[in-house]
Amino acid sequence: MLDAEGRLRDLSGVVPDIAGDVLTNLPQIDPQGLPLVEGAPRLGPPVGRIGKFIGIGLNYLDHAAETGMAPPDHPIVFMKATSSIIGPNDTVSLPRSSRHSDWEVELGVVIGKPAKYVSEADALDHVAGYCIVNDVSERTFQAKLSGQWTKGKSCDTFGPIGPWLVTPDEVGDPQNLNLSLDLNGERMQTGHTGTMIFSVAKIIAHLTEMMSLQPGDVIATGTPPGVGMGMTPKRFLTEGDEMELRIDGLGTQRQTVARDP
Repeated sequence: MLDAEGRLRDLSGVVPDIAGDVLTNLPQIDPQGLPLVEGAPRLGPPVGRIGKFIGIGLNYLDHAAETGMAPPDHPIVFMKATSSIIGPNDTVSLPRSSRHSDWEVELGVVIGKPAKYVSEADALDHVAGYCIVNDVSERTFQAKLSGQWTKGKSCDTFGPIGPWLVTPDEVGDPQNLNLSLDLNGERMQTGHTGTMIFSVAKIIAHLTEMMSLQPGDVIATGTPPGVGMGMTPKRFLTEGDEMELRIDGLGTQRQTVARDP
């Protein structure tokens, strides 16, 4: 847990993990009563035992335009393998044959209560919190290897999540957040969640018409413009690149890019 001074506090004496039923009733804790964490430990994903890692495609009008695709009539849904999940500052490792891996800063939504056939009006009541997701995507795997987008979205390390799970009372309106991504110190993506085609509430309501959502499920809600595949000439990740992602109130992610040996 992060206290008001930005110091890490140890939650292990209060909850076994930030996962499952804990997300349904997050305890109200004064962080000043928790032990300080010494040193600078690695931060893992802020949610444990993620059951479903769901992506929403082409959810910003200007991103759809840069890819040359028509805005969808309904949310485009794909799955990212949970084996892609890493911490917010871990290394992103490109698959051996990858030459077209891309970046995507996204608002992540963490489900806190079971949800099925949820109305748009009630959808946000089922959210435990929000976080940053980098929906790293291998474009050749995604579009040229036949089948579904899942191939290009699920490579190991292609799902950095965190650093923080921030509760809805702290975030406020999820449709009023600025997003950005820098590559090697150069701004690539600048966006605002108010330009989503489908709001967080609409996405949750839509998904629960087809599947139940459970505590710990994570939804990546789409990316604003500025991805590498939308540039002229196109630009993709290479070894040694450094990505830095920010969303208002949700902290900062930083990843260095390597390649699978």
